[in-house]
Amino acid sequence: MNQFDGRVKLWQKADIDGFFGLFTNNLTNLLVMAGLLIAIDLPAKIIYGNILPAVGLSIFASSILYTWLAYRLAKKEKRNSVTALPSGTSVPHMFLIVFLIMGPVYWKTGDPYLAWFAGLAWGFIEGIIELSGSLIGPTVRRILPRAAMLGSLAGVSLTFIVMTPAMQTFDLTYIGLVSLIIILLGWFGKVKFPFRIPVGLFAIIIGTLIGWASGQMDLNAVKEASQQVELAIPTFSVERILSGFSEAAPFLIAAIPMGIYNFFETIDNLESAEVAGDRYDTKQTLTANGSTTLLASMFGSPFPTAVFVGHVGWKDAGARIGYSWATGLSVLILTWFSLVSLLLTVIPLEAIVPILIYIGLIIGAQAFQHVDLKYAPAVIFAMIPWLANWGQNIADTAFQSAGTTADDIGLHAMLDAGLEYNGMISLGSGAIIIGMLWASILVFIIDRNFKKASMACWIGGFLSFFGIIHYASPGWAVGFETAISYLMVGLILMVIHYKNKKQIQQEDI
Repeated sequence: MNQFDGRVKLWQKADIDGFFGLFTNNLTNLLVMAGLLIAIDLPAKIIYGNILPAVGLSIFASSILYTWLAYRLAKKEKRNSVTALPSGTSVPHMFLIVFLIMGPVYWKTGDPYLAWFAGLAWGFIEGIIELSGSLIGPTVRRILPRAAMLGSLAGVSLTFIVMTPAMQTFDLTYIGLVSLIIILLGWFGKVKFPFRIPVGLFAIIIGTLIGWASGQMDLNAVKEASQQVELAIPTFSVERILSGFSEAAPFLIAAIPMGIYNFFETIDNLESAEVAGDRYDTKQTLTANGSTTLLASMFGSPFPTAVFVGHVGWKDAGARIGYSWATGLSVLILTWFSLVSLLLTVIPLEAIVPILIYIGLIIGAQAFQHVDLKYAPAVIFAMIPWLANWGQNIADTAFQSAGTTADDIGLHAMLDAGLEYNGMISLGSGAIIIGMLWASILVFIIDRNFKKASMACWIGGFLSFFGIIHYASPGWAVGFETAISYLMVGLILMVIHYKNKKQIQQEDI
């Protein structure tokens, strides 16, 4: 426990490791984001001159808000060990907004600006939904079992946080594996490095030295990237959003489940933060998240902000308050001066991404370490939909790279080849909600509270009926059959509840 002398520290030496970790996370997301936008042939002027600067502004704003919330918590509890909530751009939304909204609109109209505006309209609707969620967030958080929330986080950390960085790490083992071992030695083995250099920084330095010494890095690439540095400041506009509604209207219904997704993800992450020792106000956090998403859309970013998974990992790495605002400021500078590509010509990506593997390991371990052992099956149950969702994303990426789609190949052809693609869609659509729903049902069954398990099934039926879970696109009665299935299971559980209740009453007599 840090000594508190009456003054809240906005920066501590321990923040250095947390900064490199969270900065890496956001930098990786920016690179993926730029790659996705390039993939749909959006002009570089819009990407680097408008969208990325607005993304940087929204990340900076969210980091300042969460720095403020952490400052207030530290002052209230009189301790300098508070860790600010990690934040940035929501990763799943990047893929959906680009390929579900912006891409189709651009390909249909041939107008890149209209495609951009349609994305902004989607982002604006999501922000409204996130703000609305702040009204019911505290109640939802009290009702959901901890195993359901932490288990769902473990699922997303295993798939979308760990797997891609792990594969990137082993793409160049002489850089990635060395950096990974340094991180494992420092943060798990508590090994001290020369001159007491923070673990994350030491791993990046060694990885960078190996990259340049091995000839992997190219000085000409650095010179070329440095010539592209220029100032780009985002501009405020509501007119862009209004212009985008006409083209985005057919897709806006899909913003509802994604807004709900972001809402639940924030609640999960708040539970994780509380387990790590930092109890943040649910309503304030959800309001901050929705506000920065609205800010992003009004300044030109279609991508919503989010509280990141990994609070416990950053805290364990030493992050406190400073790593949040430092990350936000760094991202702002990178995006406003077009420095993203320049940075990666100096530092190999393989030296950075192993930090994310560590974060994923900590999150996964937390799900088991902070729930009763009897709920371990529920934690695993919550992870299964995420595995399906990740598998579908891998398959879709492969299809796209080959210039085809799942529909072109045919579901029967994939099934004959052993790929349960249709099952992946059903199991992975709305993964965060499905994971928490299933884990909640199993927790209630383990506790022999069959009435609550039945009610959870009926909620699943309601969500399925409208296609919020188990279906690629929501709509009226799209999930009728699945809804009936949930209702039938709920009825069975309710019968068991009353049967047990009657048996207990007879025993008492």
